[in-house]
Amino acid sequence: MTRLWDKGSPLDARVLQFTAGEDHALDNRLVTYDVRASIAHAEMLHDVGLLDDAALRAIVGGLREIGEAHARGEWSVTLELEDGQTALETLLTKKIGDAGARLHAGRSRNDQVLTALRLYLRDAVESLAEDARKVATALEALAAAQGDVALPGYTHMQQAMPSSVGLWALGFAAEIHDDVDGLRHAHRRILKNPLGSAAGYGTPNLPVDRDGTRVRLDLPVNHEPVTAVQLSRGKAEAEVLFQVAVLMQDLGRLASDLLLFYTREFGFVELPEAFTTGSSIMPQKRNPDVFELVRGRTATAQACLAEVLGITAKLPSGYQRDLQLIKAPLFRSLDICHESLDIMAAAIPQLRFRPDRIRLDPDIHAAAEANELVAKEGIPFREAYRRVGAKYRRGE
Repeated sequence: MTRLWDKGSPLDARVLQFTAGEDHALDNRLVTYDVRASIAHAEMLHDVGLLDDAALRAIVGGLREIGEAHARGEWSVTLELEDGQTALETLLTKKIGDAGARLHAGRSRNDQVLTALRLYLRDAVESLAEDARKVATALEALAAAQGDVALPGYTHMQQAMPSSVGLWALGFAAEIHDDVDGLRHAHRRILKNPLGSAAGYGTPNLPVDRDGTRVRLDLPVNHEPVTAVQLSRGKAEAEVLFQVAVLMQDLGRLASDLLLFYTREFGFVELPEAFTTGSSIMPQKRNPDVFELVRGRTATAQACLAEVLGITAKLPSGYQRDLQLIKAPLFRSLDICHESLDIMAAAIPQLRFRPDRIRLDPDIHAAAEANELVAKEGIPFREAYRRVGAKYRRGE
């Protein structure tokens, strides 16, 4: 097979294996978006007179058929095809002839793959936001159903002040809603049209209409100037990954509370057998593996962010092949976040708090007592603080 950059000299098979890596497999999730961007690019080329009517019809029809066949599982991007961009052009040219080879005028694989990636991220962010809202909604439903159940509020892992299931659940729900807002904030970098920047320096001598592709792809602005496009690589991805890491951290803290509450020593909460596993040696055990894995995957989310920042940290301007390596940690983090949100949204409605097992320490109302003295006797808070502290030290 001839690659897009082939100059006619033979390539050591090890070089293809090393440079393509897992990129061909990762590109399978971008094919739908690459087809859409390629159609927009073809229509723009037609508008500026670089494609005639017949070529445009052949290209658009061919791309749609290729995209539909991929969605049906009839083909995939393989190592031989190297990457999604090579796969599309190769299959298109094979399907419609020389017209397929005219599609690449005015673009590079660099702006082509980045456009597909940004269209993918637009949808991925919205999908994660919707998944996160489901978790927040489940927590709000838990608060409505069991919110009056008393819980101790902890500081320094000791009972500190009275709380409730409602306060506990709604606190996490509020933060997850905040995480949704954070995810959507990443759109400010995602929704910039890179098409027309080519390899980072524009398309000399071709009348490319960047607004033509921008409008067709429903992007609010072009990424300007063209030299900024490659400098931006990794920034939208890192912003999404930061928001994912923060969201996963909230899920991890929620899971950590439930793991503590589920211990036999606490026994605050029951988990259904459908969401616990068993021990291979201890017949009596039911293990909260789901919540342990959610807690553990916060580390993966943080590592993916660190990996992307590390790849881009000291690159010179312009395109560098290092940037290809961003896709793996990006997709890995998005996938674990989606899976974690999905399982938590399913598990939370199954939680049952046990008021009969929840005990509040007798001194948990000490801060309220001090506040009452301030309100009733008009004394300074520090004086009230000392009186109440002395009372409890005397064992009263």
